[in-house]
Order: sequence, then structure tokens, then C-alpha cells
Amino acid sequence: MPSLLLKRPLAVIDLETTGTNVATDRIIEIAIIKVFPDKTTQSKVKRINPGIPIPAGSSAIHGIKDEDVKDAPTFKQVAGELKQFLDNCDLAGYNSNRFDIPLLVEEFLRVEVNFDVSKRKFVDVQRIFHLMEKRTLAAAYKFYCDKQLENAHSAEADAMATYEILEAQLSRYEHLQEDIDSLATFTKEEDYIDFARRLVMQGGQEVFNFGKYKGRPVREVLKAEPQYYDWMMKADFPLNTKQKLTEIFHNMMLKKM
Repeated sequence: MPSLLLKRPLAVIDLETTGTNVATDRIIEIAIIKVFPDKTTQSKVKRINPGIPIPAGSSAIHGIKDEDVKDAPTFKQVAGELKQFLDNCDLAGYNSNRFDIPLLVEEFLRVEVNFDVSKRKFVDVQRIFHLMEKRTLAAAYKFYCDKQLENAHSAEADAMATYEILEAQLSRYEHLQEDIDSLATFTKEEDYIDFARRLVMQGGQEVFNFGKYKGRPVREVLKAEPQYYDWMMKADFPLNTKQKLTEIFHNMMLKKM
């Protein structure tokens, strides 16, 4: 039976949050199932005080209310511990490429902790599922594992279910390669620069992927209208987007010197 081939640990992540906006919402619970190359696992679950009120609509989904996290540590207080636990890990999750990983990176940026993801592989189990079957996490768990997802929207239950689904997908689809590099390539979407996909690579150059300059080279726009950089830095974009835009802008300035 096919099974994951791991060169280094794989961290399967699930977050419960105050909402779905990567730029403004916060983590209130994180669960990480760390799978080692020998298939042993280690888990870490943390409740986090987000520092902002949890909307009733979000509490209705995951059951976590303000009083449940009022005495929990802030993300800044646990950032070092989480970074150490995730050291040298590739990352996986369910819809993780579009939500969990971007929001986690955003939290690290917010507290000025350098969580480098540039050399990590990302495997999005939802992406595999949607490419093959197109359903939801609970349906995926039933479909692949023939199990009911108990305690749905408990971060740890969701993360463990996601790992089990990934293993089951390898058994079901013979053409899926079992190594993380191949799975990361298979689940990757466009060649994006920032997690919010406001900046993407096209034809070997950075291109805006939104707004009035969509499809235009970033360097070309910033050269003609440097005030556009100032506008983006002041606007409500994720910190990760601003970080990547600043890297491009600074590289432009260095070439002028």
C-alpha cells in the first residue's frame, strides 16, 4: 500500500480563527500533527488569545468564545515555541495554501519573528481532493477513510483527519507520487509571490494580479508611478504582500545605484 515518502518531517496544520480575512483576522487555536520520516507523530495544540473579540458567527462554527481564550497566551508569547516545533518541516493542511499557511505567516510577521518558508514544500490536501473528487473535509474523510468526522472544527481533529486523508489519497490514486516534492508540485496552483496572490510570476517577471494594473509588470508600474507603492503600503493588504512588494521595490532601487 502506498504511503508518504518523507525526507524530513511534515507538519500538518489546522487553525481556528476569528474569521477568514488573512490580513485582519487572528489565530485562536492551532493544531500541528508533526509526521516524521519513520511515520511516528508528535502533536502540539495551542489555544491563543487573539487580542480582538471573536465574532459570534465564528464561535458558532468552532465553539470557541472570548472567555475560552481570555487567559491563553498571545501569539507573540508562543511564536518562538511554534517556530521551533515547525523547524525543518514541510507544511500540509486542508485549504492550507490559501488560508492556514498565509495566516500563520502573517501572525509571525505581525510579531516580527522570522518564519522562513522559502525552502519548504506545501501540500494542500483539499487541492488533491478537489482535483480528484471536489467535496468538503467531512465528505473527504468519509469518502477516503470511511469515517465520520467527530469534533469537526476542533483544530486537532481536523488536522489528524487531514493527515489520514492524505495517506488514503496515496492508496486510491496510483499516479500520485508519494514524495513531498511531487505532491507539492501537483497541488500548486499559479506561480504566486505572496500568499494572498496579489503578486504572481508570469513570463519570468513579477506581475500585479489585482486591480487596475492587473497583468502589468510590477517593476514597470512602480517605475512609472512610485506612489502606487506608498498606497499599497498604507492600504489594508496582508503584511506578507507588503513584505514581498518591498523586496521588489528595494531591488529596483539597488539596481539604480
